[in-house]
Amino acid sequence: MNRSDAFVQLANDARRRIREITPAELAKFKQLPLIVDVREKDEFIKGHIEGAKNISRGVLEQKVCQIAPDLSTPVLVYCAGGNRGALAADRLQKMGYQNVFSLKGGLSGW
Repeated sequence: MNRSDAFVQLANDARRRIREITPAELAKFKQLPLIVDVREKDEFIKGHIEGAKNISRGVLEQKVCQIAPDLSTPVLVYCAGGNRGALAADRLQKMGYQNVFSLKGGLSGW
């Protein structure tokens, strides 16, 4: 197994523990969750979901409390294609966040 395959396998494993939602499902929310783009800053600058905060996957655990100190805050994470988002959602749940969602397909599905 190469590293890319291992990464996808880790993301798929995380998907079994998280809630992925589509843009259509997100549109049904009465109030939008905090939206966190976990891509790198250069990716974020090239385009992102309006209102999203950028905390790259590499520092998410360290910095998320700065924008979401309350563990009950609804949080939607996304990346480019969904894998980093799935891993980020899994990690946030392990940190105690109770209302975490990952955008299915990431920004490419938006």
